[in-house]
Amino acid sequence: MPIVLKRIYDEDKPTGDYRILIDRVWPRGISKEQAYLNDWMKELTPNASLRKWFNHVPEKFAEFAERYIKELQKSESATEKKRELQEKAQHQQVVLLYGAKDKEHNHAVILKEWLENS
Repeated sequence: MPIVLKRIYDEDKPTGDYRILIDRVWPRGISKEQAYLNDWMKELTPNASLRKWFNHVPEKFAEFAERYIKELQKSESATEKKRELQEKAQHQQVVLLYGAKDKEHNHAVILKEWLENS
């Protein structure tokens, strides 16, 4: 089963997927009932200083990706969550939910690739 990305603000009512919020901050205007989450994995989000440095500037995306991947690789809890999600993805679709407006230049894109590789 694949791991898919969805913007939480564009979501319809979910159907049986394993849904994880992968933002450090709760999305504005979304209630916990509306989110239909199975988990909120803050361990997989970029640290605050890296997030602020990037500030969703597309020109910084390549460097942001490098820094974020290094951060994930150094984190034992991120590695543990990676194994957990890879296992879940073998049995059901895993949906990574994020709030960023830019669907191409955000940490979710990088995280999905990291989870699917290796």
